[in-house]
Amino acid sequence: MANYKQSDYEALRRRCVELSQAGWQQLAIAQAFGLTQPWVSRTLKKYREQGVTALQEGKRTGAPARLSVEQLSQLVTELHKGAEHHGFNGAVWTRPRVNEVVKKLFGISYDPSQIGRILKKVGWSRQKPQRKARQQDPQAVAHWREERLPALKKSQG
Repeated sequence: MANYKQSDYEALRRRCVELSQAGWQQLAIAQAFGLTQPWVSRTLKKYREQGVTALQEGKRTGAPARLSVEQLSQLVTELHKGAEHHGFNGAVWTRPRVNEVVKKLFGISYDPSQIGRILKKVGWSRQKPQRKARQQDPQAVAHWREERLPALKKSQG
């Protein structure tokens, strides 16, 4: 099939009907526009069944959202409590962990790939965990950098 933009198809459907009414065969219509004959056939059938509305460009809709706006808000509130609050070891949220919380709260299970989409929708972004000990003492780090590190470098030379 030719490479048309989604917005072109309404005009193509209308033209298919016009040419069909002018006596063109489906195959000739398909060839003229670089479409497939089955596409032309379906377009004409929908036109016969539904009239002009079948030719109009409808908004493409995916599956309806399984979590409501209120549930998404509740999910964010729960995620802010932290992974450990929900019984996980460590503070890092992963898609499978978020999915467990969604299952527990709302009884809905998603494919982990969809959890990323949901998190993006509520403004959460993927982040790499910092490799820094939580119990780290800033003064000890400064002392190590200023005194111990230079001594180590000298001993290597």
